[in-house]
Amino acid sequence: MKKQTKPYRPIVILVLLLATATATGQNVPNVLFIGNSYTEVNNLPQMTADVARSTGQSFTWSSNTPGGCTFNRHCTNQSMTMIQRGGWDFVVLQEQSQYPSFPQWQVEAEVFPYAAQLVAAAYAASPCCEPMFYMTWGRKYGDADNSGEFPVLGTYEGMDSMLCLRYMQMAADNDASVCPVGRVWHYLRDNHPGIELYQRDNSHPSVAGTYAAACSFYVMFFGGDPAQITHTPSSLDPGEAATIRQAVREVVYSNIGHWRRQQPHANITLHASAGLDATLLASGTGADSLVWDFGDGQTVTTADSLVSHTYADSGAYRITLVALRRCMTDTAHLDIHIGDTPTAGIPEAVRPPSVGIHPNPTAVRPVVTIGGYPVDTDERRATLTAADGRRYSLRQFDNLPAGVYLLTIVRDNQIHTGKIIKQ
Repeated sequence: MKKQTKPYRPIVILVLLLATATATGQNVPNVLFIGNSYTEVNNLPQMTADVARSTGQSFTWSSNTPGGCTFNRHCTNQSMTMIQRGGWDFVVLQEQSQYPSFPQWQVEAEVFPYAAQLVAAAYAASPCCEPMFYMTWGRKYGDADNSGEFPVLGTYEGMDSMLCLRYMQMAADNDASVCPVGRVWHYLRDNHPGIELYQRDNSHPSVAGTYAAACSFYVMFFGGDPAQITHTPSSLDPGEAATIRQAVREVVYSNIGHWRRQQPHANITLHASAGLDATLLASGTGADSLVWDFGDGQTVTTADSLVSHTYADSGAYRITLVALRRCMTDTAHLDIHIGDTPTAGIPEAVRPPSVGIHPNPTAVRPVVTIGGYPVDTDERRATLTAADGRRYSLRQFDNLPAGVYLLTIVRDNQIHTGKIIKQ
């Protein structure tokens, strides 16, 4: 391909032409894979679906993966049409394998603007979706064709470090998550060099390399422990598969908060009180709006972190705050006493609305009701919070470890909470 000249000579790319494929599954969530041959080889979307199915999870998927395709081209081809169709829960974005590793000035001109366009389109068409950048890996021996223009690319370590840096930057700049497949590969290369992650071209993934990606996406989509995965491709050694799953557990699962876009965080402080008046401060971060339940049947939704409320009677009240951000929630509670006469505990009449959970404790997903009516377990604002702060959807319940979980459901600006004991 022809190179540009002054004022700088941009690095050229090797376009590897492979067939484009689109496929669909049967169940939710709905995932769109946008990329090129790195996604297409070994059919990463289908392998991810197979991995998820082995844990009891499933999702539908579509893809557009023309060989060598860049974010720039995806902004004007079928990919943008598919994004704008809407209805996506995850939109996976994989740039051409070399572009993000190029010099900063070139990436700022030829990668970042188009990454921003794709994420903006995803949020516009699917406001509750989670855009997710697919962090790829350095070539086995670096990018020799372009190391003359940018010497850091002359080794795997140099190229891989550039890819990691740029994908993390794209995720931070665009309020998106990142699936750190490149970091999993790096871990495997360092600790298990006998596992061949590359095809003979030293660029595209082998079956083992794609399996590492599929297990990583399973964790990012469902929050599940890769130790639960039982699917192993027929051509992959079972021992190597187990080692790959453990690597994914170390890199992705154990640090999932590092790879996720910013989550809302709720925290309440009693700023001031006098008589029946209370001023409350929401000191959490990352929320677009705050839903307050003052514990006396009164609620308010606001973007302000400081709110005041006047109670009709003295007594003990439980205040509940739900921080909302792009259909994500986090919940905090604060017990306060208002007025002159202390009251032990929280009067039953002013407790937040409870939910029905049957059976409880339980080893399988319980039936959840509000006012006697079943709750849709796929509801975006029905969330489970574990003791360590990790958040899950209610539909993930069967695959969660034993423990106590706080269930929070926001419906029509009403907050419903309950505790579920997983056996």
